[in-house]
Amino acid sequence: MNIAGIVGVAVLLLSGSAAAQDGARAIHNTTISLGTATPGGGFPVYGNAFAEVINAADPTLSIEPRNTKGSSENIPLLEAGSLDIALVAGEPTYEAFMGIGRPAIRLKILTAMYSSPGMFVVRADSPYQIIRDLAGKPVAFGARGSGLPILSRYMLDGIGLKQDEDFQSIYLDRAGDGPAMVLDGRAAALWGAGIGWPGFKTLAESPGGARFIAPDASEIAKIMAKHTFLKPLTVPAGSYPNQSAPIASVGSWSFVLTRENLPDDVAHRLAKSLYGAEAALCRKLPQACETTAANTMAAAIKPELIHPGVMKYFREIGVAK
Repeated sequence: MNIAGIVGVAVLLLSGSAAAQDGARAIHNTTISLGTATPGGGFPVYGNAFAEVINAADPTLSIEPRNTKGSSENIPLLEAGSLDIALVAGEPTYEAFMGIGRPAIRLKILTAMYSSPGMFVVRADSPYQIIRDLAGKPVAFGARGSGLPILSRYMLDGIGLKQDEDFQSIYLDRAGDGPAMVLDGRAAALWGAGIGWPGFKTLAESPGGARFIAPDASEIAKIMAKHTFLKPLTVPAGSYPNQSAPIASVGSWSFVLTRENLPDDVAHRLAKSLYGAEAALCRKLPQACETTAANTMAAAIKPELIHPGVMKYFREIGVAK
């Protein structure tokens, strides 16, 4: 066979394999970059589970998680088009959409991830019982660039405390460094949020155990009166080892945001794959049980902030009109 014939056969084989699973129409593989956060925190854990489930649900999509500095870096990376989608905590999302301290963003919501009730964790043998006991003490407030220190600032401000004046604030280069600092006494407490958060889990499973400190009922009322975008949230009993009672606190929803110009058809495919596999994601990661179409509609600051491709899917399944 001559060269032209060999090339022709090769082209036919390639085109046949591309269309094999979808009749005569070629399947186009789409790679999606996903920004998470520093290792040791909740975002990389969620991002990996999110990618695995979508990649399994739609082989033509390839979600590639990428460690970043967290929410504060993910937003500008999305704006620059350096990421396709990214995980962003509730408080940075709110500030960015509302234009607080910066021009308002034009990014879109792909999905609500999970609710994030904020609280402190201390060693079980520590003398600290309430938030004000931690005043003046070294406290690890999370990784630099993550959304956790922003949530704590709002919460503490609501009860009349200033994070960087009333505490010896520690900001981590890696989220995973926090538990060790509490265990060896370099920090009196670690701030975190959510169910299944790795830092809380590490301390709760440590030999000496751990204890959680959250705002009390009167403090929750003060926080919500001053910062109305925060919501009352509860960590169910048994979410962490030896946590026998539910813990009431305040917090917000974290989101997966998209770059402004993510094509509608790609967002629609992502939504169909994600929400069609809600049960699989829930089995893989307990906190991801909250990643549902209904929760996304309820948690979005405004419905028009949800990506049009996602809204198209929501209308198809009856979640939106």
